[in-house]
Amino acid sequence: MTNNVIVTGGSGFIGSHLVERLLADGHTVRVLDNFSTGRLDNLSRVRNNSCLTIHEVDVADYEAIQEFFAGVDWVFHLAALADIVPSIEHPLHYHRTNVDGTVAVVEAARKSSVSRFVYVASSSCYGIPDSYPTAETDTIKPEYPYALTKYLGEQIVLHWYKVYGLPAISLRLFNVYGPRSRTSGTYGAVFGIFLAQKLAGNPFTVVGDGNQTRDFTFVTDVVDAIMCAAQSQHVGEVFNVGSGTSHSVNELVELLQGEVVYIPKRPSEPDVTLADTMKIKSQLQWNPIVSFEQGVQIMLDNIDYWRNAPVWDDKSIAKATKEWFSHLG
Repeated sequence: MTNNVIVTGGSGFIGSHLVERLLADGHTVRVLDNFSTGRLDNLSRVRNNSCLTIHEVDVADYEAIQEFFAGVDWVFHLAALADIVPSIEHPLHYHRTNVDGTVAVVEAARKSSVSRFVYVASSSCYGIPDSYPTAETDTIKPEYPYALTKYLGEQIVLHWYKVYGLPAISLRLFNVYGPRSRTSGTYGAVFGIFLAQKLAGNPFTVVGDGNQTRDFTFVTDVVDAIMCAAQSQHVGEVFNVGSGTSHSVNELVELLQGEVVYIPKRPSEPDVTLADTMKIKSQLQWNPIVSFEQGVQIMLDNIDYWRNAPVWDDKSIAKATKEWFSHLG
């Protein structure tokens, strides 16, 4: 069965992989993206596919986006601003994109009577979790505006389900990595930082003692979870998406092979992220298949993507951290 599909944020890291999967499965895809963080090059493999149209538009502009929802069956809402530090510096900007943008998208979807709405949420809503592995029922306590705005977006989506019957589902993603992972933002993402440093011949900047662990989840597994959610009959539900295993940053740099310099730990970052995936495994029959070692090797095989990425070192990170602290009470 083929569908007319919208992917907001479809030129981003996860969004571009989702677009490729949807096209491979025979769906017709409309990408809505303002390219503030995504890259058109991320869609280079499918750019000429006749079933793909790309529209440069701000998802927070309801009047501008509603026309693209005509005749749409499925909506995948990934458009968002990421990163902790910029959200502290520009909270209103994050609110407009992540909260107002979600309101505009769910309302356009409701008016078009879509049959499926999948919201890509963030496990950052758990803050520093009370328990590990962390379940969907654990306490919500976002530490920063980014986490808060993503959680508010989730609440909006679930509210539209409750009040209007929007057939929606929300997925809380843990630490997603893979080819085309972002390189922008203060500190960027850990893989982007390390691979750019490796290309430049610089040491890896490891925060704290490197023993902190993360639930690294490979992007193709995440896309599989998104597709399972779209094809399921579940509505009004929240699911964690993670590998269900946790690996230390020291393990990562050992696999990447290079010198290491240790830098001070940053505040309000959890020592562990680890998803309780029992719910998604039992109810959506989803299981990740890419091991951490396999995923890291794939990243190394695609290392040229990060050749023009910013190269951070201990001095530039220290300067950025000082500026970050200036915004905190």
